[in-house]
Amino acid sequence: MLTAYLSHPDCERHVMGPDHPECPERLAALNDHLLIKGLLDCVQPVDAPEATDAQLLRVHDAAWLYRLQDLIPTEGYARLDADTLVNPFTLRAARRAAGAAAHAVDLVLSGQAPNAFCAVRPPGHHAGRHGGSGFCFFNNASVAVAQALSEHGLQRVALVDFDVHHGDGSEDIWAGDERVLLCSSYQADLFPFRDASPPAANVVLAPLPARSGGPAMRAAIETHWLPALARFAPELIVVSAGFDAHREDDMGNLGWSEADYLWLSQQLLAQAQASCGGRIVSCLEGGYSLSALARSAAAHLRVLVEA
Repeated sequence: MLTAYLSHPDCERHVMGPDHPECPERLAALNDHLLIKGLLDCVQPVDAPEATDAQLLRVHDAAWLYRLQDLIPTEGYARLDADTLVNPFTLRAARRAAGAAAHAVDLVLSGQAPNAFCAVRPPGHHAGRHGGSGFCFFNNASVAVAQALSEHGLQRVALVDFDVHHGDGSEDIWAGDERVLLCSSYQADLFPFRDASPPAANVVLAPLPARSGGPAMRAAIETHWLPALARFAPELIVVSAGFDAHREDDMGNLGWSEADYLWLSQQLLAQAQASCGGRIVSCLEGGYSLSALARSAAAHLRVLVEA
């Protein structure tokens, strides 16, 4: 079986204005690089369905769905916050991104794919139960976690978030839920500017100082994440995969490289192979330097393809 690669053209129709870093070209750059490297020949392409209201309402309240629907303009742009805009196609793109995550879980847990990568946008990990922010509208990875718990009866799902920004929306949704282990690594003192104290026992945080580089990340993962994941023994690992900690990405200043993303992906695969038959569902989050995003995501995907 081949890794499932979920995407949809609708994800490229969401636009937030000229020169916005979260742009359709992110997916185009990724796909072009994967094509050149031959990785698209090693996956099974799957069109992402739109998430249903039922799937979204497991992690978001109805008021947010109604508010977002009302915000969508018939033309031009409308503003959610200082950094996040919508156009007429945003809602459909957001539903495709969340639907990809849920469908990826179905494919992996039904044995139709060993693992899956969702090449989608908009990203999701800043979207909390009551609303979106930071380029995010629906929490795609959390929709995947809820799909595994509600539709497939899993009891232990790990949500692993690596991104230069902390996944505050995912933390809002899952903190205190003992069925979910949330592991998050991010640059300290950067948006969304949260402190480093875990809000609940099921949250493992590994904030990293600016300019700390890949060695600090590897040490933090080995110290904090890997022992917690081994104790938890997840039945599925869902990944919020952000690539904006790369040294070429000016969204942050952690200084990672493709080799760091490769190493991190290998650690997650090893845990998945130890506790859940290698089952991983990964969802694209950040990454705004187009070349660095493409190279880093390719390194991550190669680990899944070669599993």
